[in-house]
Amino acid sequence: MAGGQERVLRRRIKSIQSTKKITRAMELIAGSRIIKAQARVHAAVPYSDAITEAVRDLAAAGAGIDSPLLTPRPEIKKVCHIVVTADRGLCGAYNSSVIRAAEGSMREQQALGRDYSLVLLGRKGEGYFRYRNYRIDEAFTGFSEQPTYEDARRVAAAVTRRFLSGEVDLVEIIYTRFISVGSQEVVLRPIMPLEQEVVSDGDARPAPSEAGAGASYEFEPSPESILDRLLPRYVEARIFAALLNASASEQAARQRAMKSATDNAEDLITRLARIMNRARQDSITTEIMEIVSGAESLRGGTHDTDVPDKLLATTNNAGTTQG
Repeated sequence: MAGGQERVLRRRIKSIQSTKKITRAMELIAGSRIIKAQARVHAAVPYSDAITEAVRDLAAAGAGIDSPLLTPRPEIKKVCHIVVTADRGLCGAYNSSVIRAAEGSMREQQALGRDYSLVLLGRKGEGYFRYRNYRIDEAFTGFSEQPTYEDARRVAAAVTRRFLSGEVDLVEIIYTRFISVGSQEVVLRPIMPLEQEVVSDGDARPAPSEAGAGASYEFEPSPESILDRLLPRYVEARIFAALLNASASEQAARQRAMKSATDNAEDLITRLARIMNRARQDSITTEIMEIVSGAESLRGGTHDTDVPDKLLATTNNAGTTQG
Protein backbone atom coordinates (compact mmCIF):
# COMPACT_ATOMS: atom_id res chain seq x y z
CA MET A 1 0.00 0.00 0.00
CA ALA A 2 2.79 2.41 0.91
CA GLY A 3 4.67 1.54 -2.27
CA GLY A 4 1.61 2.33 -4.37
CA GLN A 5 1.14 5.65 -2.61
CA GLU A 6 4.78 6.49 -3.23
CA ARG A 7 4.40 5.82 -6.97
CA VAL A 8 1.31 8.02 -7.13
CA LEU A 9 3.10 10.85 -5.34
CA ARG A 10 6.14 10.50 -7.57
CA ARG A 11 4.01 10.79 -10.72
CA ARG A 12 2.21 13.81 -9.31
CA ILE A 13 5.49 15.54 -8.46
CA LYS A 14 6.76 14.98 -12.01
CA SER A 15 3.53 16.43 -13.41
CA ILE A 16 3.82 19.52 -11.22
CA GLN A 17 7.47 19.95 -12.18
CA SER A 18 6.46 19.95 -15.86
CA THR A 19 3.78 22.56 -15.16
CA LYS A 20 6.30 24.63 -13.23
CA LYS A 21 8.61 24.71 -16.26
CA ILE A 22 5.75 26.02 -18.41
CA THR A 23 4.70 28.72 -15.96
CA ARG A 24 8.31 29.78 -15.48
CA ALA A 25 8.79 30.10 -19.24
CA MET A 26 5.56 32.10 -19.57
CA GLU A 27 6.70 34.38 -16.75
CA LEU A 28 9.98 35.12 -18.54
CA ILE A 29 8.21 35.70 -21.87
CA ALA A 30 5.72 38.08 -20.28
CA GLY A 31 8.56 39.93 -18.57
CA SER A 32 10.35 40.47 -21.88
CA ARG A 33 7.13 41.64 -23.56
CA ILE A 34 6.41 44.16 -20.81
CA ILE A 35 9.50 46.12 -21.77
CA LYS A 36 8.42 46.31 -25.42
CA ALA A 37 4.83 47.18 -24.53
CA GLN A 38 5.95 49.87 -22.11
CA ALA A 39 8.24 51.34 -24.78
CA ARG A 40 5.29 51.47 -27.20
CA VAL A 41 3.19 53.30 -24.62
CA HIS A 42 5.89 55.95 -24.19
CA ALA A 43 6.50 56.16 -27.95
CA ALA A 44 2.84 57.02 -28.56
CA VAL A 45 2.87 59.95 -26.13
CA PRO A 46 4.50 62.53 -28.49
CA TYR A 47 1.88 61.89 -31.19
CA SER A 48 -0.93 62.18 -28.67
CA ASP A 49 0.51 65.42 -27.31
CA ALA A 50 1.02 66.86 -30.79
CA ILE A 51 -2.51 66.12 -31.98
CA THR A 52 -3.91 67.57 -28.75
CA GLU A 53 -1.92 70.75 -29.30
CA ALA A 54 -3.19 70.96 -32.88
CA VAL A 55 -6.79 70.60 -31.73
CA ARG A 56 -6.32 73.33 -29.15
CA ASP A 57 -4.71 75.63 -31.72
CA LEU A 58 -7.70 75.16 -33.97
CA ALA A 59 -10.00 75.92 -31.07
CA ALA A 60 -8.07 79.09 -30.39
CA ALA A 61 -8.81 80.10 -33.99
CA GLY A 62 -12.53 79.73 -33.33
CA ALA A 63 -13.19 76.26 -34.72
CA GLY A 64 -15.09 73.37 -33.18
CA ILE A 65 -18.13 75.18 -31.88
CA ASP A 66 -20.63 73.13 -33.91
CA SER A 67 -18.63 69.94 -34.41
CA PRO A 68 -20.86 66.86 -33.88
CA LEU A 69 -18.05 65.10 -32.02
CA LEU A 70 -17.93 67.94 -29.49
CA THR A 71 -21.64 68.61 -29.05
CA PRO A 72 -23.28 66.75 -26.16
CA ARG A 73 -26.67 65.22 -26.89
CA PRO A 74 -29.60 66.88 -25.10
CA GLU A 75 -30.87 63.46 -24.04
CA ILE A 76 -28.83 60.28 -23.67
CA LYS A 77 -30.88 57.25 -24.62
CA LYS A 78 -28.20 54.72 -25.50
CA VAL A 79 -24.62 54.33 -24.29
CA CYS A 80 -21.91 52.46 -26.18
CA HIS A 81 -19.40 50.59 -24.00
CA ILE A 82 -16.02 49.71 -25.53
CA VAL A 83 -14.67 46.89 -23.35
CA VAL A 84 -10.97 46.08 -23.79
CA THR A 85 -10.00 42.58 -22.62
CA ALA A 86 -7.37 40.02 -23.62
CA ASP A 87 -7.48 37.30 -26.25
CA ARG A 88 -5.91 34.80 -23.84
CA GLY A 89 -6.22 33.94 -20.19
CA LEU A 90 -3.61 33.01 -17.59
CA CYS A 91 -3.27 36.65 -16.54
CA GLY A 92 -4.87 36.66 -13.11
CA ALA A 93 -7.78 39.01 -12.52
CA TYR A 94 -6.99 41.20 -15.54
CA ASN A 95 -10.01 40.20 -17.63
CA SER A 96 -12.46 39.79 -14.77
CA SER A 97 -11.66 43.26 -13.40
CA VAL A 98 -12.45 44.94 -16.73
CA ILE A 99 -15.60 42.88 -17.23
CA ARG A 100 -16.78 43.65 -13.71
CA ALA A 101 -16.26 47.39 -14.28
CA ALA A 102 -18.15 47.20 -17.60
CA GLU A 103 -21.10 45.42 -16.03
CA GLY A 104 -21.17 47.97 -13.21
CA SER A 105 -21.24 50.84 -15.69
CA MET A 106 -24.01 49.14 -17.68
CA ARG A 107 -26.11 48.70 -14.55
CA GLU A 108 -25.66 52.35 -13.66
CA GLN A 109 -26.72 53.48 -17.13
CA GLN A 110 -29.70 51.14 -17.16
CA ALA A 111 -30.76 52.48 -13.77
CA LEU A 112 -31.01 55.88 -15.49
CA GLY A 113 -33.25 54.40 -18.17
CA ARG A 114 -30.55 54.17 -20.85
CA ASP A 115 -30.04 51.30 -23.24
CA TYR A 116 -26.59 49.75 -23.85
CA SER A 117 -24.44 48.92 -26.83
CA LEU A 118 -21.41 46.64 -26.55
CA VAL A 119 -18.26 46.90 -28.65
CA LEU A 120 -15.91 44.19 -27.42
CA LEU A 121 -12.15 44.01 -27.92
CA GLY A 122 -10.64 40.64 -27.02
CA ARG A 123 -11.87 37.04 -27.06
CA LYS A 124 -12.27 36.80 -23.29
CA GLY A 125 -14.75 39.65 -23.13
CA GLU A 126 -16.62 38.39 -26.18
CA GLY A 127 -16.89 34.88 -24.74
CA TYR A 128 -18.12 36.20 -21.39
CA PHE A 129 -20.86 38.48 -22.72
CA ARG A 130 -21.93 36.12 -25.49
CA TYR A 131 -22.30 33.22 -23.04
CA ARG A 132 -24.58 35.40 -20.88
CA ASN A 133 -26.68 36.42 -23.89
CA TYR A 134 -25.76 40.10 -23.90
CA ARG A 135 -26.47 42.02 -27.08
CA ILE A 136 -23.12 42.46 -28.88
CA ASP A 137 -22.94 45.00 -31.68
CA GLU A 138 -19.26 44.71 -32.65
CA ALA A 139 -16.41 42.38 -31.68
CA PHE A 140 -12.71 42.77 -32.55
CA THR A 141 -10.21 40.06 -31.63
CA GLY A 142 -6.68 38.90 -32.37
CA PHE A 143 -4.60 41.95 -31.44
CA SER A 144 -4.75 42.36 -27.66
CA GLU A 145 -1.05 41.61 -27.13
CA GLN A 146 0.34 43.65 -30.05
CA PRO A 147 -2.23 46.23 -31.19
CA THR A 148 -1.52 48.39 -34.22
CA TYR A 149 -2.81 51.80 -35.19
CA GLU A 150 -4.87 50.17 -37.93
CA ASP A 151 -6.69 48.15 -35.26
CA ALA A 152 -7.50 51.35 -33.39
CA ARG A 153 -8.67 52.92 -36.65
CA ARG A 154 -11.12 50.09 -37.31
CA VAL A 155 -12.56 50.35 -33.81
CA ALA A 156 -12.79 54.15 -34.02
CA ALA A 157 -14.54 53.97 -37.40
CA ALA A 158 -17.14 51.55 -36.03
CA VAL A 159 -18.02 53.61 -32.95
CA THR A 160 -17.82 56.97 -34.76
CA ARG A 161 -20.26 55.73 -37.37
CA ARG A 162 -22.72 54.71 -34.67
CA PHE A 163 -22.32 58.01 -32.82
CA LEU A 164 -22.67 60.28 -35.85
CA SER A 165 -25.71 58.37 -37.11
CA GLY A 166 -27.46 58.92 -33.78
CA GLU A 167 -27.58 55.22 -32.93
CA VAL A 168 -25.74 55.92 -29.66
CA ASP A 169 -25.56 59.16 -27.71
CA LEU A 170 -22.49 58.48 -25.55
CA VAL A 171 -19.37 56.36 -26.08
CA GLU A 172 -17.09 55.28 -23.26
CA ILE A 173 -14.14 52.93 -23.13
CA ILE A 174 -13.26 50.60 -20.25
CA TYR A 175 -9.66 49.38 -20.16
CA THR A 176 -6.71 48.83 -17.80
CA ARG A 177 -4.33 51.77 -17.54
CA PHE A 178 -0.65 50.88 -17.19
CA ILE A 179 0.99 52.82 -14.35
CA SER A 180 4.03 50.65 -13.68
CA VAL A 181 5.02 47.00 -13.78
CA GLY A 182 3.57 46.51 -10.32
CA SER A 183 0.54 48.78 -10.62
CA GLN A 184 -2.36 48.93 -13.08
CA GLU A 185 -5.89 50.20 -12.68
CA VAL A 186 -9.17 49.75 -14.53
CA VAL A 187 -10.45 53.09 -15.81
CA LEU A 188 -13.52 54.31 -17.66
CA ARG A 189 -13.02 57.19 -20.10
CA PRO A 190 -15.60 58.98 -22.29
CA ILE A 191 -14.67 58.96 -25.97
CA MET A 192 -17.58 60.71 -27.67
CA PRO A 193 -18.64 63.41 -27.39
CA LEU A 194 -15.15 64.70 -26.66
CA GLU A 195 -14.72 66.77 -23.55
CA GLN A 196 -15.07 70.48 -24.20
CA GLU A 197 -12.00 71.23 -22.10
CA VAL A 198 -9.85 69.41 -24.67
CA VAL A 199 -10.40 72.24 -27.14
CA SER A 200 -11.33 75.06 -24.80
CA ASP A 201 -7.93 75.71 -23.23
CA GLY A 202 -6.72 77.77 -26.18
CA ASP A 203 -3.23 77.48 -27.62
CA ALA A 204 -1.24 74.64 -26.13
CA ARG A 205 2.09 76.02 -27.32
CA PRO A 206 3.99 78.72 -25.46
CA ALA A 207 2.25 82.08 -25.74
CA PRO A 208 3.94 84.89 -27.67
CA SER A 209 6.03 87.32 -25.66
CA GLU A 210 3.77 90.26 -26.45
CA ALA A 211 1.19 90.79 -23.74
CA GLY A 212 -2.32 90.05 -24.87
CA ALA A 213 -1.25 88.57 -28.21
CA GLY A 214 -3.24 85.57 -29.40
CA ALA A 215 -2.28 82.55 -31.44
CA SER A 216 -0.57 83.72 -34.64
CA TYR A 217 -1.35 80.88 -37.04
CA GLU A 218 -2.77 80.85 -40.53
CA PHE A 219 -4.90 77.85 -41.50
CA GLU A 220 -5.57 76.62 -44.99
CA PRO A 221 -8.28 75.52 -45.47
CA SER A 222 -10.49 76.94 -42.72
CA PRO A 223 -9.97 75.88 -39.08
CA GLU A 224 -13.42 74.26 -39.10
CA SER A 225 -12.53 72.02 -42.02
CA ILE A 226 -9.24 71.01 -40.47
CA LEU A 227 -10.84 70.27 -37.13
CA ASP A 228 -13.56 68.15 -38.73
CA ARG A 229 -10.84 66.00 -40.26
CA LEU A 230 -8.59 66.07 -37.21
CA LEU A 231 -11.12 65.08 -34.54
CA PRO A 232 -11.59 61.53 -35.91
CA ARG A 233 -7.79 61.15 -35.83
CA TYR A 234 -7.89 62.33 -32.23
CA VAL A 235 -10.46 59.65 -31.38
CA GLU A 236 -8.23 57.05 -33.05
CA ALA A 237 -5.24 58.25 -31.02
CA ARG A 238 -7.15 57.92 -27.76
CA ILE A 239 -8.34 54.42 -28.59
CA PHE A 240 -4.82 53.44 -29.69
CA ALA A 241 -3.40 54.74 -26.41
CA ALA A 242 -5.98 52.67 -24.53
CA LEU A 243 -5.01 49.56 -26.51
CA LEU A 244 -1.33 50.08 -25.78
CA ASN A 245 -2.00 50.57 -22.08
CA ALA A 246 -4.17 47.45 -22.03
CA SER A 247 -1.46 45.43 -23.79
CA ALA A 248 1.21 46.45 -21.28
CA SER A 249 -1.17 45.81 -18.38
CA GLU A 250 -2.00 42.36 -19.74
CA GLN A 251 1.65 41.35 -19.87
CA ALA A 252 2.29 42.70 -16.37
CA ALA A 253 -0.73 40.81 -15.02
CA ARG A 254 0.38 37.62 -16.79
CA GLN A 255 3.90 37.91 -15.38
CA ARG A 256 2.54 38.24 -11.84
CA ALA A 257 0.10 35.37 -12.33
CA MET A 258 2.77 33.07 -13.74
CA LYS A 259 5.22 33.97 -10.96
CA SER A 260 2.55 33.15 -8.40
CA ALA A 261 1.83 29.86 -10.17
CA THR A 262 5.54 28.99 -10.22
CA ASP A 263 5.90 29.76 -6.52
CA ASN A 264 2.82 27.70 -5.70
CA ALA A 265 4.20 24.80 -7.75
CA GLU A 266 7.45 24.93 -5.79
CA ASP A 267 5.58 24.90 -2.48
CA LEU A 268 3.39 22.01 -3.62
CA ILE A 269 6.41 20.01 -4.78
CA THR A 270 8.05 20.55 -1.39
CA ARG A 271 4.95 19.39 0.48
CA LEU A 272 4.46 16.34 -1.72
CA ALA A 273 8.14 15.41 -1.40
CA ARG A 274 7.79 15.47 2.38
CA ILE A 275 4.68 13.32 2.21
CA MET A 276 6.44 10.91 -0.15
CA ASN A 277 9.51 10.69 2.13
CA ARG A 278 7.24 10.08 5.10
CA ALA A 279 5.44 7.33 3.19
CA ARG A 280 8.79 5.79 2.22
CA GLN A 281 9.96 5.89 5.83
CA ASP A 282 6.71 4.27 6.95
CA SER A 283 7.18 1.58 4.32
CA ILE A 284 10.76 0.91 5.43
CA THR A 285 9.73 0.85 9.09
CA THR A 286 6.92 -1.59 8.31
CA GLU A 287 9.28 -3.89 6.42
CA ILE A 288 11.78 -3.81 9.27
CA MET A 289 9.05 -4.64 11.79
CA GLU A 290 7.88 -7.52 9.61
CA ILE A 291 11.44 -8.89 9.35
CA VAL A 292 11.99 -8.59 13.10
CA SER A 293 8.65 -10.21 13.86
CA GLY A 294 9.41 -13.04 11.44
CA ALA A 295 12.80 -13.55 12.99
CA GLU A 296 11.32 -13.69 16.47
CA SER A 297 8.67 -16.14 15.31
CA LEU A 298 11.28 -18.38 13.71
CA ARG A 299 13.41 -18.24 16.84
CA GLY A 300 10.47 -19.15 19.08
CA GLY A 301 9.27 -21.95 16.72
CA THR A 302 12.70 -23.67 16.70
CA HIS A 303 12.82 -23.88 20.54
CA ASP A 304 9.45 -25.59 20.77
CA THR A 305 10.35 -28.20 18.14
CA ASP A 306 13.55 -29.30 19.98
CA VAL A 307 11.72 -30.18 23.21
CA PRO A 308 10.12 -33.49 22.05
CA ASP A 309 13.38 -34.60 20.47
CA LYS A 310 15.25 -34.08 23.71
CA LEU A 311 12.64 -36.02 25.66
CA LEU A 312 12.80 -38.89 23.18
CA ALA A 313 16.60 -39.00 23.44
CA THR A 314 16.43 -39.10 27.24
CA THR A 315 13.95 -42.01 27.13
CA ASN A 316 16.12 -44.00 24.74
CA ASN A 317 19.16 -43.46 26.93
CA ALA A 318 17.31 -44.71 30.03
CA GLY A 319 16.16 -47.90 28.27
CA THR A 320 19.68 -48.67 27.17
CA THR A 321 20.99 -48.32 30.70
CA GLN A 322 18.42 -50.73 32.15
CA GLY A 323 19.17 -53.35 29.53
